[in-house]
Amino acid sequence: MTELPDRRLLLVHAHPDDESINNGATMARYAAEGARVTLVTCTLGERGEVIPPHLRHLTGAALGEHRLRELTDAMAALGVGDFRLLGGAGRYGDSGMMGVPDNDDPACFWQADVDEAAAALAEVILEVRPQVVVAYDEQGGYGHPDHVQAHRVALRAVDLAAEAGWTVPKVYYNRVPRSVAEAAFARLREELPALPFTRSAAVTDVPGVVDDERITTAVDGAAYAAAKTAAMRAHATQIEVAPDGRSFVLSNELAQPLFTTEYYELVRGTRPQERESDLFAGTEGVA
Repeated sequence: MTELPDRRLLLVHAHPDDESINNGATMARYAAEGARVTLVTCTLGERGEVIPPHLRHLTGAALGEHRLRELTDAMAALGVGDFRLLGGAGRYGDSGMMGVPDNDDPACFWQADVDEAAAALAEVILEVRPQVVVAYDEQGGYGHPDHVQAHRVALRAVDLAAEAGWTVPKVYYNRVPRSVAEAAFARLREELPALPFTRSAAVTDVPGVVDDERITTAVDGAAYAAAKTAAMRAHATQIEVAPDGRSFVLSNELAQPLFTTEYYELVRGTRPQERESDLFAGTEGVA
């Protein structure tokens, strides 16, 4: 068996672009430090809304193929070579926003059998044997059906892998501390007149914002800000990044801060007494 790196991180995301927004700096940092970083994306985002007018002809399978190319470019920017689509390309389709008819498509991820999808992810966990898994919370961050399903599948896969012989020591949720979000939005509102964006989102529009005391880990990715920004720009159908790289908009055209320190809540594993600065803290010696 090929020898594995000492540190191994696996992230589970719903669509291409989610990883760069939520974890781009973290992924770039650990990849640069020699950790094995593995990304599993559950769908190709075939029903995503396209921002640039010259790309709005892309829909369905054609959009999915394009977004896979964007994902490939984003991973190159982050230095991540191991990225996969759950069950293979096209196995699970984008479900659209919650409450729309697309949710009823039997081929969409929302309709997937959780145990079946989790079994496919558990195979990756058993291969990679990560000490750390990063996933969404029960609400999927903001309630999108594919994000909610990704949460269910990720945690079920961790359980299945444990039954098969690999117990993941630490599982985290993506988070943003409320105080950090509020301060960032205050700055953003001051900067708006000089930005290409005209309107700001609100703190409540940012997925995963929680009270500060719930944050267990803050990963400083400032040295990898350029990599994160480049990865987000690679997802051109979905994200427009401001020229200064400090903010961005999605298809709703509401400006959000771009965070280069990324925050997490440990939900499985021994909760630390003080806030950590390393997702792998306490996993030394876990082979």
